[in-house]
Amino acid sequence: MRSWIVIPAYNEAVRLTHVLRGLRDKPFQIVVVDDGSGDQTAAVASDAGVYVLRHLINRGQGAALRTGIQFALDHGADEVITFDADGQHQAEDLSSLVKVLRTTQADLVVGSRFLGSAPGIPFHRWCLLKMAVVFTRFTTGLNLTDVHNGLRAMTADAAGKLSFTEDGMAHASQILSMAARLKLRVHEVPCSIVYSEQSLAKGQRSSAAFRILGRLAISRLLR
Repeated sequence: MRSWIVIPAYNEAVRLTHVLRGLRDKPFQIVVVDDGSGDQTAAVASDAGVYVLRHLINRGQGAALRTGIQFALDHGADEVITFDADGQHQAEDLSSLVKVLRTTQADLVVGSRFLGSAPGIPFHRWCLLKMAVVFTRFTTGLNLTDVHNGLRAMTADAAGKLSFTEDGMAHASQILSMAARLKLRVHEVPCSIVYSEQSLAKGQRSSAAFRILGRLAISRLLR
């Protein structure tokens, strides 16, 4: 199987080194999409010997994922995995993610910190994520436990069908909404999300999460 990992990265030169080191011995091709970084993100990725794509300006994680996924598909990927650059995802979780994709009839497999572990998760973040789960169940019918997790694996066919348009963080909800509408088979696997002071400082603010939920709710009502 030709498996590709797509890593969107924005100003992640420091943490990206550790992330790529953890993936070094894994049997995957890797493409890092530098989303208009102002630091050495692209140079770090290039030094690690992986494919590097660059956006001239910061367009958002969703846009970076689209760029990377299309690149992987254009290079013959059978499977596409998305993986964050901030060190929260663990390379050890990839084996179970891919195993479920290959041994079941799943089109899309997503990681769940609530089936696995999330040491250090702030209480307000926990509450927001649980609200997103309820919203997604109500609007899509998908019985998932974690709906804003960037760790996911999909078949090439599913990747080609999931033509999401959200450039920012709302892409995660849009992907699941499209998967439900397309009747794709979605599975979950336990994963570990490790929170650090740096990743929390850079992470999505609570107000942004509420804006995403509001935007998606309005979009749903107008359909």
